Amino acid sequence: MKGTEKLTILHSNDMHGAFLPTEENGRKRGGLSLLAGYVEQVRREEQNVIYAVAGDMFHGSVIDSEYQGLSTIDLMNSLRPDVATLGNHEVDYGLAHLLFLEKCARFPLINADLYVTMNNTRLFKPFLNLKVGGLKVLFIGLLTADVLFVTKKEKLIGSCIDLREAVRTVRVLCDNYRTIQTDLTVLLTHIGIEKDKELAAMLDPAWGVDLIIGGHSHTFLEEPVWVNGIPIVQAGCGTEQVGRIDLEIDKKENKIASFRWQPVPLDDATVTADPLMEELIDSYRTETDSKYKRVITRLARKLTHPSREQESEIGNLYADAMQAESSFDIMLLGSGSIRKQELGPIVEYQDIMETTPFDDCVWMLEVTGAQWRRMVQHILRDDAWLGETEFYQFSSGVRIKYDRSRRVIEELRFRGADVTDEMRLKIAMLDYHYRNFDEFLGVPLAEVKENMPPQMIASSMNNIIEEYFSTHDGLDAHVEGRLEVHD
Repeated sequence: MKGTEKLTILHSNDMHGAFLPTEENGRKRGGLSLLAGYVEQVRREEQNVIYAVAGDMFHGSVIDSEYQGLSTIDLMNSLRPDVATLGNHEVDYGLAHLLFLEKCARFPLINADLYVTMNNTRLFKPFLNLKVGGLKVLFIGLLTADVLFVTKKEKLIGSCIDLREAVRTVRVLCDNYRTIQTDLTVLLTHIGIEKDKELAAMLDPAWGVDLIIGGHSHTFLEEPVWVNGIPIVQAGCGTEQVGRIDLEIDKKENKIASFRWQPVPLDDATVTADPLMEELIDSYRTETDSKYKRVITRLARKLTHPSREQESEIGNLYADAMQAESSFDIMLLGSGSIRKQELGPIVEYQDIMETTPFDDCVWMLEVTGAQWRRMVQHILRDDAWLGETEFYQFSSGVRIKYDRSRRVIEELRFRGADVTDEMRLKIAMLDYHYRNFDEFLGVPLAEVKENMPPQMIASSMNNIIEEYFSTHDGLDAHVEGRLEVHD
């Protein structure tokens, strides 16, 4: 196109340590070697190329957790992204450790939100001006407190509380760092697709934001979502696909003349793996295999966890394992705690660590039947079906039937009996959910504490799972109607 310049932007999000490919019928899909191979291929084929990462590089594999993110930074240094923003799981090893990891990164890590509350000093550079060929591209990194729950326990660290604050931050940065020479302005976000749409709707076109590349909600798109004239894209999760944007930029008008986005599947039938990346991954894999490749049990069959917004086989297995031989009635296991979609039939120690990588202590509380009903009603609120809130797997004995269109709990039973308001139930949950009790469960923790002082009953969920699996062979689980939702 005359008077325009081409630009290709590749983007990933929510890789969560998916460094190794999956193999099926002799074919390999995903993994950093194929991703690196494709990125390098495009860099050779096209003149102006940017590779961006929209958060959550960390946590999800033993290679990451064994080295507390140092291995991930090393691998990402080899992948050479041009810019990356923080996701909520970048802080899983602590903010101080994240600042150390940033010093190890040989690529720019941007975030406009996190700051020291005492003097409003930002912890990271909030933006990046990239010069690619004859083009100047401004990236702004966003992560609000809506998803960054760590700010609740870090008194000296603050973040944009909500989208209104984020919008104000975007305006300030655009006013200060977007110039007449800026050809493209990109928000690199980790707030989820629904929040991205809300954000786009609140932006003033005069600020010049051209594109939102997002993450956090693990949304697989087939085409961009357009809001307020701004395309929003996201590349699902893991490394089995990468997003690709091909642009024509009108430099005279500083605007997009043509825009094309597509998700590109990565498999060894179409992409050549990068041999240097394979060698680097193998060096880490050799170290972790000796520690994690030991068989714990054999399940009756392969179990699945296809979606966090529904009852699942793996969810039932884990919730029941936690409740067995316990002093509580119901295990309330966060669906997002389960990171693998398939488990078994052979279960190795590595599988346990990768299925629930966010190992946590376990709390027990007592609730009344009335409080339990309020909690269930809150869990099943409309936002639950957008992938933007916490959802739960329930241990055996729970029976919930919910009419989504009428927002009515039609049936609430426990061990065959209707749950009455005066009934007392002991429930258990991981520390992350206990710390965010009010927001996640819709009942004030202070109110629940009046029933019984909460008790920490286990220091590690994975220790319980490992022991249960190692002492039970042939375990099986089915979706059995613990939670039924209909319109």
